[in-house]
Amino acid sequence: MNRAASWIPRTRVIRFAPFTVGDYHAVHALQQRFLAERIEGGDDLLLIGEHERVVTLGRATPKPWPLLPIPVVPIERGGQATWHGPKQLVAYPIVSLKDLGIGVRDYMRALEAAVIATLERFGIGAQRRDGATGVWVGEQKIASLGVAVRRSVSWHGLALNVAPDLSDFAWIQPCGFAPTVMTSMARLLGAAPPIEEVADALILELVRALRLAPPVREPLPA
Repeated sequence: MNRAASWIPRTRVIRFAPFTVGDYHAVHALQQRFLAERIEGGDDLLLIGEHERVVTLGRATPKPWPLLPIPVVPIERGGQATWHGPKQLVAYPIVSLKDLGIGVRDYMRALEAAVIATLERFGIGAQRRDGATGVWVGEQKIASLGVAVRRSVSWHGLALNVAPDLSDFAWIQPCGFAPTVMTSMARLLGAAPPIEEVADALILELVRALRLAPPVREPLPA
């Protein structure tokens, strides 16, 4: 896709598997496809949805890697091991940091700010912590971040715990912390809002925090 061919600046928004969770490898392949398009001058894009149960291992994960009853996938992002699964909302902004005029550190702070603003919409006060990437509510972590950058274009991104089965975190040390550090919107609120509402809010806050063009929703490509 040629960026110069776009008449109006836009941020593409694509939901993967909106009614069923998405296979991690299929979504990873989508990220790679959209990353290549963005590097060649395509539009910024937000890929958002839920995964099937999987543990992903960032570049800083200590070896040996764990043997678990669900898939374990080494990937390109920074950070250590984390879990993904149903009712956890993941967002993968595929955007040009060069065009935005920011570095990786400022980009990570913008992702945290977008999650914090999203949670505030639902009555949850959250914050960032020095030396501990992610979003926290008191001493507990509600969102994890891990990104990769290729030719100034970001991929991978963030995971917000809406109402996942937190017991799955017991299999790992999420991002190097004890499993009990993890919390969710459901635990904090007593009942979580529909994940579609959280996704809509997160999209708007990501566009605002990253100063992206207006979002335009597209169907999942074949």
